[in-house]
Amino acid sequence: MQYISSVFTWAAIILLVLIWLPILVIVRLFDWDPVRYRTGKIFRKLGYFITKINPNWNIEIEGAALIDDRKPYVVVSNHLSNADIPLISNLPWEMKWIAKVELFNIPVLGWMMKMAGDIPVDRSSSNKRLGVFKQCSHYLDKNVSVIFFPEGTRSRSGKLNRFALGAFDLAIREQVELLPIVLDGTQECLPKKSWLFEPDVYVKMKVLDPVPTKDLLPEDSLKLMESVRSEIRDQLCRWRGESPSDVDSTLG
Repeated sequence: MQYISSVFTWAAIILLVLIWLPILVIVRLFDWDPVRYRTGKIFRKLGYFITKINPNWNIEIEGAALIDDRKPYVVVSNHLSNADIPLISNLPWEMKWIAKVELFNIPVLGWMMKMAGDIPVDRSSSNKRLGVFKQCSHYLDKNVSVIFFPEGTRSRSGKLNRFALGAFDLAIREQVELLPIVLDGTQECLPKKSWLFEPDVYVKMKVLDPVPTKDLLPEDSLKLMESVRSEIRDQLCRWRGESPSDVDSTLG
């Protein structure tokens, strides 16, 4: 039964993606906004519908209604699975995603990411941070949020991994608020090295309170990062009923 359900779900996702491409092309052709806000927002709807056609995912979202759609934030989230991206796309606002450059080379999906104005990161480049910060600054100045996975890659164990400082440096430099998001359960949606969707997966996402950066200095980025990471870890502890050492890969 799981095999049959997964086949039909993948078929529906592929069909949806193929339908979405020409829609996005048309929207992009008439989107003269320099930050491609409308194009990006339509692209995120693809992720939203992917979560809706998957009968195995039960999603609970908290906190999204309190956020102003056109107030710029540096958004950070923990990262557990490829399912994180369509799940976060359920949020009702546009954000530009910082993603590894290899994703932009994938046919169809990569084309749509480029049209939406998402930001590629070439991890082999020595000045990658400078280019990414420049693009992020452009979007933030135009009242569009940007989103990072500060762990850099998916957690293999489900535990919270170390964070990189980049997003926190950016938020302080641009003097915009940080917006933490916490995810749990997506690690069960699609196990690594398997194309079968797990049945009856319960996924939680919570948008935490914005964290101000006004008057913070560059040397405060480490403290800011540790504070936000602790908030995310504490929320995972509450959801899982576990201790920090069970949730945090840097402890124990």
